[in-house]
Amino acid sequence: MNIQIRPEYKNDISAISMINDMAFGQENEGNLIIKLRKNRNFIKDLSLVACMGNEIIGHILFSKIIIKNGNEEFESLALAPMSVIPELQGLGIGSELIKKGLQKATKLGYESVIVLGHENYYPKFKFTPASQFQITCPFEVPDANFMALELEKGSLKNVYGCVEYPKEFNDV
Repeated sequence: MNIQIRPEYKNDISAISMINDMAFGQENEGNLIIKLRKNRNFIKDLSLVACMGNEIIGHILFSKIIIKNGNEEFESLALAPMSVIPELQGLGIGSELIKKGLQKATKLGYESVIVLGHENYYPKFKFTPASQFQITCPFEVPDANFMALELEKGSLKNVYGCVEYPKEFNDV
């Protein structure tokens, strides 16, 4: 299977929404991406699509977030959402999106990533429970599902606090 990963193009927007809606079985994720795209902190280079030929079959988005501890703020990224069309899930397309996304985020100078995801999937990319870094989620989630990754070794050593997601995440 020949899969190519590239940044989104403007004319990919409707396909990206459709893939997210199909993958999650609802319109929330597609709507989230549309709203995040309007946020001033949207990072176009970190909205990546997986293509098979000319067809978009997957998508991943990394958004700027803040880890806040009192008056201290630390910038990080949230990996959310990530989707692959249902009939192609389990073939490694999501893994390729994550690997390329993490490489791109590192190249752009970001030092860490936070994800709320499946506790048996994300650890293979070296994500560990965020609680190990004293980083908390703003809402109730199982500890094993709220994870962090240092893109630069030691970047979360002195970072602790609660993640603040862009307001657009409140609607999901």
